[in-house]
Amino acid sequence: MKTFPFPVSIRTTRLHLRQWQDKDLAPFAALNADPEVTQFFPAPLTQEQSNTMARRCQSLIDERGWGLWAVESLQSKAFVGMIGLHIPTAPLPFAPCVEIGWRLGKEHWGNGYATEGAIAALEVAFRDIELEEVVAFTSVHNTKSEAVMQRIGMKRDEHTFAHPAVSSDNWLSQHCLYRIGKQV
Repeated sequence: MKTFPFPVSIRTTRLHLRQWQDKDLAPFAALNADPEVTQFFPAPLTQEQSNTMARRCQSLIDERGWGLWAVESLQSKAFVGMIGLHIPTAPLPFAPCVEIGWRLGKEHWGNGYATEGAIAALEVAFRDIELEEVVAFTSVHNTKSEAVMQRIGMKRDEHTFAHPAVSSDNWLSQHCLYRIGKQV
């Protein structure tokens, strides 16, 4: 797994996946406080929790050159959300791994942004970072995220797993796992 001494930036046809900036904090906090956006997470985030998350994403990108990037529309310059790659710290049954993830403001849903940004992040994962595999996981109830995983070519594992960071009595506990390997 390669790291880079500078933050990697990705441009797609419509999106810019880039390092976090102070101007991203407010729209990211609004996104993370939205009950619709966070319906498949244990709880919405407070502004402080959201800012901490954004700063952590920024710090990891500074450290590795890649991570969960802030996403901006090239046309409008509006903050869209985050898309990128992350090394989970939870004791997952398939760790160690690198996951791909996304979280977009609901006003940006339905435009194909998650798929477009995730495909670009996978290209960086395999070509530049030289990963052999990338995973994605979500609550078994999150069919919209699963649809993105399928659109980007990921394949679902047969078995589900209880996410170790979610209480076993929580309706979100059971997660599905998707994988994609490096295409030669």
